[in-house]
Amino acid sequence: MSSGTQFETTAVFGGYGYDAPYEHTVPYGHFAPYEHAAAYGHSAAYGHTVPYGHTEPYGHTEPYGYTAAYEPTVPYAHFAPQDALPAPYDAHSAPTVPALPPQGAPRAPGDGSRAGKRRRTREGGRADGTLRRLLPRALVVAFLAGGTSAFVAKDKAVELTVDGTPRTLHTFADDVTELLAEEGVEVGAHDVIVPAPGTPLTTGEDVAVRYGRPVLLTLDGHRRQVWTTAETVEGALRQLGVRTEGAYLSTGGSRRIGREGLALVVRTERVVTVMADGRARTVRTNAATVAEAVEQAGVTLRGEDTTSVPGTGFPRDGQTVTVLRITGSQEVHEDPVPFDARRTEDSSLHRGTEVVQQAGRPGLRRTTYAVRTVNGVREKPRRLRTEVVREARPQIVRVGTRPRPASVEGTGHLNWQALAACESGGRPGAVDPSGTYGGLYQFDAPTWHGLGGAGRPEDAPPAEQTYRAKKLYVRSGAAAWPHCGARLRG
Repeated sequence: MSSGTQFETTAVFGGYGYDAPYEHTVPYGHFAPYEHAAAYGHSAAYGHTVPYGHTEPYGHTEPYGYTAAYEPTVPYAHFAPQDALPAPYDAHSAPTVPALPPQGAPRAPGDGSRAGKRRRTREGGRADGTLRRLLPRALVVAFLAGGTSAFVAKDKAVELTVDGTPRTLHTFADDVTELLAEEGVEVGAHDVIVPAPGTPLTTGEDVAVRYGRPVLLTLDGHRRQVWTTAETVEGALRQLGVRTEGAYLSTGGSRRIGREGLALVVRTERVVTVMADGRARTVRTNAATVAEAVEQAGVTLRGEDTTSVPGTGFPRDGQTVTVLRITGSQEVHEDPVPFDARRTEDSSLHRGTEVVQQAGRPGLRRTTYAVRTVNGVREKPRRLRTEVVREARPQIVRVGTRPRPASVEGTGHLNWQALAACESGGRPGAVDPSGTYGGLYQFDAPTWHGLGGAGRPEDAPPAEQTYRAKKLYVRSGAAAWPHCGARLRG
């Protein structure tokens, strides 16, 4: 048996008078196609087909003594061309079978005679030998024909389309998964395979593979990563259900998307209403900001004008944007700042005596406000800044701490209450119309100070004023009060 072929089929038959083992080795892959199959009962090699209507009837089979069948043994898959094979069966060219002698006729040699018997024995033996030789070969041919049928049945013609590129090929793969592995087509989680992996294959099957492509999509201000099997931007948006009519695309719709993907910005068309100057304007826009949409509506912002939503925001479908017309001005307010009063003790002054050493003066504060009018309505002023124009000056008061003498000698018997009633109506703070005299006893400033008084007499306590009046009486007598001095004795 030969061992040099890829696959060998060896049939060994013995017996039936065929002493030598029959051995027929056929290399794998050299089988004859179906159209070369032989018709039943015909000894020609594969490649000469006998129509069914031309098959010899059972009654016309060749006698055992006819050895023409299968004599020219042809190696499997190396058959001779069709024109070199024996001609199809023809009833006119078949061997003539001897007719039986008429009943009662003299027997010919071999017809029941001893010689005839020997002849029949030899012819029978020769027929048996021919049959024994033909039977193993017929079995081998039938076995190999069956293997060829199974081999050819495993071969399938399919069309494989990868990313839009088709090609027709033959495969022995059982299903789609085996086919892709056989062709080295690697697929991932985002790829689409039709039919699905694992689907059994049949001849004539169409298998399509579309690779997934990543797209970094910013749609109406929202960014996300999506996957698509479309090869163009327009196809990807259609696959994702994005409306492109009137939309802004950052790249052309016909641009192809590579396996590496791309970044894409899409702004769909939206309806926005702009309210300005008492009018409503509705526009269809794919603007990126509210400010752009307002400008497309034909509204111009001036000065401090603004919108009800931030101008840098993204305009939404059905949104209403109000334009605020703003006029602004400034107002300045000046307010007094109160002064502080500082009191200091003075031992040169009798108790109960207070002298204003420094008169207080209020300061001045200036505040600037921003006043804004929105669409004709004045808003609450907003303070911008505050500054002190003039500092307040404190008031300083000296307070006496010296003990007051109990009385002035020689004045205890006088009616000081009557004198005060005559001079000032008994009012310690009284001042004459000229402003020269003041207090209970109407001192002028030089006299008051000469008696040891401080400040103005009308500001001193009543007890101190009476004390100073007594001292004046000791020095000048009742003449110090020309009109009312007589009351002292009354």
